[in-house]
Amino acid sequence: MTRECPSPAPGPGAPLSGSVLAEAAVVFAVVLSIHATVWDRYSWCAVALAVQAFYVQYKWDRLLQQGSAVFQFRMSANSGLLPASMVMPLLGLVMKERCQAAGNPFFERFGIVVAATGMAVALFLSVLALGITRPVPTNTCVILGLAGGVIIYIMKHSLSVGEVIEVLEVLLIFVYLNMILLYLLPRCFTPGEALLVLGGISFVLNQLIKRSLTLVESQGDPVDFFLLVVVVGMVLMGIFFSTLFVFMDSGTWASSIFFHLMTCVLSLGVVLPWLHRLIRRNPLLWLLQFLFQTDTRIYLLAYWSLLATLACLVVLYQNAKRSSSESKKHQAPTIARKYFHLIVVATYIPGIIFDRPLLYVAATVCLAVFIFLEYVRYFRIKPLGHTLRSLLSLFLDERDSGPLILTHIYLLLGMSLPIWLIPRPCTQKGSLGGARALVPYAGVLAVGVGDTVASIFGSTMGEIRWPGTKKTFEGTMTSIFAQIISVALILIFDSGVDLNYSYAWILGSISTVSLLEAYTTQIDNLLLPLYLLILLMA
Repeated sequence: MTRECPSPAPGPGAPLSGSVLAEAAVVFAVVLSIHATVWDRYSWCAVALAVQAFYVQYKWDRLLQQGSAVFQFRMSANSGLLPASMVMPLLGLVMKERCQAAGNPFFERFGIVVAATGMAVALFLSVLALGITRPVPTNTCVILGLAGGVIIYIMKHSLSVGEVIEVLEVLLIFVYLNMILLYLLPRCFTPGEALLVLGGISFVLNQLIKRSLTLVESQGDPVDFFLLVVVVGMVLMGIFFSTLFVFMDSGTWASSIFFHLMTCVLSLGVVLPWLHRLIRRNPLLWLLQFLFQTDTRIYLLAYWSLLATLACLVVLYQNAKRSSSESKKHQAPTIARKYFHLIVVATYIPGIIFDRPLLYVAATVCLAVFIFLEYVRYFRIKPLGHTLRSLLSLFLDERDSGPLILTHIYLLLGMSLPIWLIPRPCTQKGSLGGARALVPYAGVLAVGVGDTVASIFGSTMGEIRWPGTKKTFEGTMTSIFAQIISVALILIFDSGVDLNYSYAWILGSISTVSLLEAYTTQIDNLLLPLYLLILLMA
């Protein structure tokens, strides 16, 4: 989250502003670090992709400034193409390396497919930007052509026919999701955020289709299938209702009753049978048995229920303060918004220490609940739609400029992605030693601790601003210090963490991600944990 000072930030299309160059420098530092660690033909592709993304990002920024982009993007930030373009490729590279070291060829190839898919999606957005730029930028087209040629040539000789088809399938899904969701949800994303979010959804949808068509008994973990089906089911449900309510008023009681009935029909008639086919057992009975399997899980669920109640009380209390204040435009202060970060930290740390599979499933259920409540708020579904609109409007910031409120969902994703994305078959036999032992804590460190401390100290005591931004030097330094203290506490309370003297790499990773937080204008709740995960996994 931002740490505001009185001076305004530069406009979104400022040519090669200091903050954009600093953000690019941090991203290039991450890319070169991974390249030096991996050092193969795929890491060279990542370097080429970063170079072309840096040049094309300026074209996207100019398109946003001129209002010439194809869709309506969020205008309070730059395009964010460079940092977003590198997430999937770098994640695939470090996943490939870990699984290669663990002797798992299946997931090693899966990591290569993830990297190739990320590169293909990023190149598509680059081509789109240059295609709508007038006059056509010749130099940038040459750079894109050279980088794209190198990537395509290497991937052509590295991927099997089936893997190439899989990459093209994800790219096709991504194109259609862009056309549908960016039209339905104007001003909700920057181009980079659209790449990150819609690219991830496209990959998940393709994986679910692939696994459904090539199902083999006992293949895969039920918790993985549960995540895939929930994410795809909630997205398809949103597209269905968005299309439906174009032709009818969603705020009436008749539409609200129809919404709830269709939600039950889709859940019981599509989602549950689909999940039943994948896990080969009754999904509801499996979920209940999984949640209450041990006493530890019962205690954790009771504890999380208390924290959820506390979060609801914070929302009600802040709204009560707004009602009693004289200003109708009262907004929750930065510190009040950070209460939720602290509650999430208190939620995730016990889950990571005591029962990660339970945390995996509970985070998936929570994601489904958050998305469903956002549908209720967005479509004004009775009886809670208008109430949710009133309660959540208090916590809006400049990034909630579109019709959806996504910051709380991004917070949940940022904390959960390090748990979901760990290739568990490649983490056996101590392969997550050293800095990699902190991978499950990437969201807790980057967002729960680092971003929270930076925001609080930066907004209350910060005086020295980073050039070209509203972020402060004091906020960044206290963020790094707080994360180091948190790592020390993790070493004390989690006996499974053994850093093996990799302290310098951990300090460098935390400092790099904290600098990225200081300069990026993208959704930090989503971007920062992914970059810290990548660095720690490397």
